[in-house]
Amino acid sequence: MGKNVLIVSGSPRKGGNSDLLCDQFLAGAHEAGHRAEKLRVAELRINFCTGCGTCVKTGRCAQKDDMAGALEKLLAADVIVLATPVYFYAMCGQMKTFIDRICPVYTRLTGKDAYFILAAADPDTAAMARTVEGFRGFTSCLTDVRERGVVYGVGAWAAGEIKTSPAMRQAFEMGRNA
Repeated sequence: MGKNVLIVSGSPRKGGNSDLLCDQFLAGAHEAGHRAEKLRVAELRINFCTGCGTCVKTGRCAQKDDMAGALEKLLAADVIVLATPVYFYAMCGQMKTFIDRICPVYTRLTGKDAYFILAAADPDTAAMARTVEGFRGFTSCLTDVRERGVVYGVGAWAAGEIKTSPAMRQAFEMGRNA
């Protein structure tokens, strides 16, 4: 039986470069027989974390928005894929907000495999180090999470430019092997 794969696309642009890489990962996961879903953060109503501390006491966020459903999907996933466009050498605000709101369940996100997908205009993968470290900073707060791969979709500025990149095939193959 296949794994449960959750792809979290932080792209504010449907069909943007990181979103297209997510679609390739999704296609590969489906081809391998995994149950896979792409969650587009931009299509959800997710408020900023207010730092109220309610989640520390109750295990649930006090806010009533779409994050509660996203948290259930994260808990059910065997594989979590975090994808972001890279803006000024960091993850986009939508992805950071999503990660910040995971606080109510982060101690229960255990035994997961993690993949990271980045898309950037800069052609140098070394320039993406800060963004990858941001993802790693988050996953280091989790228990027994194994980083399985990073897709570097570099050298793509305008929407769709990623389609000719080797990163498209890499994302598909990572999804197939998730």
